[in-house]
Amino acid sequence: MDILNLFLPGSTSLANTLVLYSFVIALGVFIGKIKVFGVSLGVTFVLFVGILMGHFGYVVDGDVLKFVREFGLILFIFSIGLQVGPGFFSSFKEGGIRLNALAVLAIALNVGIALTIYGMGWITDVAALVGVLSGAVTNTPGLAAAQQTITTAPQAAADAANTMANGYAAAYPLGVLGIIMAMFIIKGLFRIRTDDEVAKITAEQEDSHLKPFLLTVKVTNSLVDGKTLLQLHDIVQTNFVVSRLMGGDGQITIPKSSTAIHTGDLLLIVCSAADVDRFKAVIGPEATMDWQSAPTPVYSRRIVVTRSEYNGVALGSLRLHNGYQLNCTRVNRAGVDLLASPSLRLQMGDRITVVGNLEDIDRLASRLGNSMKRLDQPNLITIFVGIILGIALGSIDIGYGMKLGLAGGPLVVAILLSRFGYKAKLVTYTSSAASLLLRELGICLFLASVGIAAGAEFAQTVFTAEGLRWVLCGFAITIIPLLVIGLIARGCYKINYLSIMGLMSGSCTDPPALAFANNSTANDAPAVAYSTVYPLTMFLRVVTAQALVLCLL
Repeated sequence: MDILNLFLPGSTSLANTLVLYSFVIALGVFIGKIKVFGVSLGVTFVLFVGILMGHFGYVVDGDVLKFVREFGLILFIFSIGLQVGPGFFSSFKEGGIRLNALAVLAIALNVGIALTIYGMGWITDVAALVGVLSGAVTNTPGLAAAQQTITTAPQAAADAANTMANGYAAAYPLGVLGIIMAMFIIKGLFRIRTDDEVAKITAEQEDSHLKPFLLTVKVTNSLVDGKTLLQLHDIVQTNFVVSRLMGGDGQITIPKSSTAIHTGDLLLIVCSAADVDRFKAVIGPEATMDWQSAPTPVYSRRIVVTRSEYNGVALGSLRLHNGYQLNCTRVNRAGVDLLASPSLRLQMGDRITVVGNLEDIDRLASRLGNSMKRLDQPNLITIFVGIILGIALGSIDIGYGMKLGLAGGPLVVAILLSRFGYKAKLVTYTSSAASLLLRELGICLFLASVGIAAGAEFAQTVFTAEGLRWVLCGFAITIIPLLVIGLIARGCYKINYLSIMGLMSGSCTDPPALAFANNSTANDAPAVAYSTVYPLTMFLRVVTAQALVLCLL
C-alpha cells in the first residue's frame, strides 16, 4: 500500500513530489515528440501534462514548488544566454540589421495589440494579459520572467502567477499554428514557389563573398617581383593568408611575412571571395595546381583549442610563423569557417587549420590542447559564478521599482560572460550536448511546476466565455504582426521566402515553427535567419514581459 500511495493525489511528501515531477516531465516530453502535420510542440507539453495532473488533485508543497520553479528558470535562462551570447552583438552587423529591425517591429506590434486589448477592456486582468501575450508569441522565458516579477509585486493578486500560466496555456497552441498560417498566407499572396527560393539561396551560397576562399595565382606582375608578403599586405590592403608558395625550382614552402615573392611563383591564397579579382589584378592570373597531391613535406591539419589559457587570445599572439614555421589559414567556429586574421580572438572549441611540417603541427597541437576529452568537461565554476552575478544583478533596482529579477539578471550576465568572459579568465564553452541537457532540464522543471500550480483552476478559467476571448485575442496578437513584417520583408525588401520563414519563427522564438520551415524547405536558410534574430528577440521578449507587469499593475 505504501508503494500505491506514491501515485495517489493529495500527498506532498518528498517521495510523492519526486514521482509526480518525474511522471509529468517524462509523459510531457514523450507526447511532445508526436508530430501533427509535421509539427510538434516539444517540451511545452510538459506544461499541459502538469495542468492535467494539477486538475486531478496532485499538489506540491508551496516552498518546494517555488524552489524547483525558480531554479529551473535560472538554469534555463542562463543556458539560453550562454547560447545566444556569442551571436548577440554580431547580429547587429550589416546583413542582420534589417532582419533584427523587422523582428523588433513585430515585438512592438505584439505589445501594441496587447495594450489595445487591455485598453478596450477585452482582457482586464494584467496577469492574464501578459500570459496570453507570452503564449501568443510562444515565448516561455517571457512567461517565466513575468511570473517571477508579478510574485514580488505587492499589489498583485495572490493567484496572479497561476492566472498568467492559464493565459499562456490558452494562447500557446494557436500561437504555433498562427506562425505557420502566416507563412502560408505570405506564400500565397506573393505566389511564391519554394523550389525557386531554394535555388536562389543555393546560388547565393555558392557565390558567397563572406567565407574563406582558396585561390591559386601565378606571379606575373613585375611590379610585385621581390616584394615581401608584408609589403604585399600594404599593397592589396585586405585580409589574406598565403598558405603555400611554390618557387621556380618546384619546391613548396610555407612563406612568412618576410618571404619575398618572384615572377613565376605559384601562391595558394586564402582570402574573401570578394577580393579574388583584386589579387588577380595585382599579382597575376589564376592558375591550376593540385596542392594536395604535390610531393612535399607540407601538411594541412586541424587543431582544436581545448586549453583554457588560450580562450580569448588573439591569433596573432601565437607567433605561428616565428615559433612554429606554420601558417593558419582559417578558423572553424561552431561549423562556420572564419578568415584567420591576426586580430581574431580564439575561443574554446575553435578548430584552427594550420599548414606546415608534421613536427611543428604536433608541437602547436600540444600547446593548444587538441584534446576532445577536455571539451567534454563542464565548466561548472563559470556557470555558478554567473548565476551568483545574475541573481545579484537581477536584485538591483534600475529605476521606478523595476528589477531584472531572476530571469533578466542571469540572462544579461550570461550574454556578457559568453562574449567577454575570457577577460576574467572564465571559460564559457559548453559542449552542445551539455548545453542542451542543462537547458531542457531547466525548462522541464519550470514548466512542470507552473502546470501543477495552475492545474486546479485551469478548467474553470479557460473553458469559459472569458477563456475563449483569451484564445481569440492571443491569435490576433500572433498573426497580425507576422503578416505585417512578412508583407514588408517580401514587398519592400524582396527578402527570400526561406529567410522570412526563419524571421517569423525567430521573432516568436518558436522551435516548432522553425522545424516546420526546415522540413518543408530541406534547406538551412530558415535556421540562419532564425539564429540572426533570436538573441535580440529573446532578450526583448523577456524585458517587455516584465515591463508590462510593472507598468500596468
